[in-house]
Amino acid sequence: MVVSTCLVTGGAGFLGSHLCDALVARGHRVLCVDNLDTGSLVNIEHIRVPEFSHINCDITEPCFIDEPVDFVYHLASPASPIDYLRLPLHTLKVGSYGTHHALGLAKFKRARFLLASTSEVYGDPQVHPQKESYWGHVNPIGPRGVYDEAKRYGEAMTMAYHSQQGVDTAIARIFNTYGPRMRPHDGRAIPTFLRQALASRPITVYGDGSQTRSFCYVADLIRGLIGLAESGYHEPVNIGNPDEFTLLELAEAVKEATGSDSEIIFEALPVDDPKQRQPDIGLAREVLDWSPEVSLREGLHRTIEEAGVEALVG
Repeated sequence: MVVSTCLVTGGAGFLGSHLCDALVARGHRVLCVDNLDTGSLVNIEHIRVPEFSHINCDITEPCFIDEPVDFVYHLASPASPIDYLRLPLHTLKVGSYGTHHALGLAKFKRARFLLASTSEVYGDPQVHPQKESYWGHVNPIGPRGVYDEAKRYGEAMTMAYHSQQGVDTAIARIFNTYGPRMRPHDGRAIPTFLRQALASRPITVYGDGSQTRSFCYVADLIRGLIGLAESGYHEPVNIGNPDEFTLLELAEAVKEATGSDSEIIFEALPVDDPKQRQPDIGLAREVLDWSPEVSLREGLHRTIEEAGVEALVG
């Protein structure tokens, strides 16, 4: 028996495909909407059940769904620096037109809507750790601006639909997440470090490696997203792992997990690269009774075991 029908935009991407897996496992009917710009059919080809369907649609255009929908999870967007630097206008269009269309669909279907926002709305934060009440420190015309501002605009539109149109909405601010199905060349730290270490190549750390990040294993993140969608809460909620690591500590952890003897080398820090990033998850603990369970060490081992060396090296 189908519990409810969930539509997932960006459902063939890294996070989206894991969300589709989890929703199907919970007994939901899942409609995966993805035009495969940055997603891949490889990520969803294993989901061979009648309750799952892939709809090839670009969410920057209206997407018409004939059947009832109970939840809309809006994850569609280029998300890695490699992608949004290559597709700046498309990134802005997905954040604006795409969010507008997804919200319109949720309104028409009377569905609960969840926006997958990002810790990037905090920019290079001047407050540490970051609470949801912090407004951020973002350079709108910097190289990361197309992604940061697309997500900030998406949040504003989501709240406008909630306050003016009465749409039942939620906003998840997602912090760095990793796990199987990451693309090895997507430009983010963990897939890059794993690819380099497993290939016995030098591990490239930008700057002096003192900048910090917090890394959440994908299973924990997905559990948080579903919990938020089912909560009825409307304000933004940080979903991430509060354990903070320097990039140099991450490189050493990757070397340990892979058994690699790769040398760590240093290159110039990219423009507008945040110096610190760590979520305050007090609200998620209080409202969702959620906190991450998988440590960085365990998550790296799970990623290597589940994805396989060949997939991680690319």
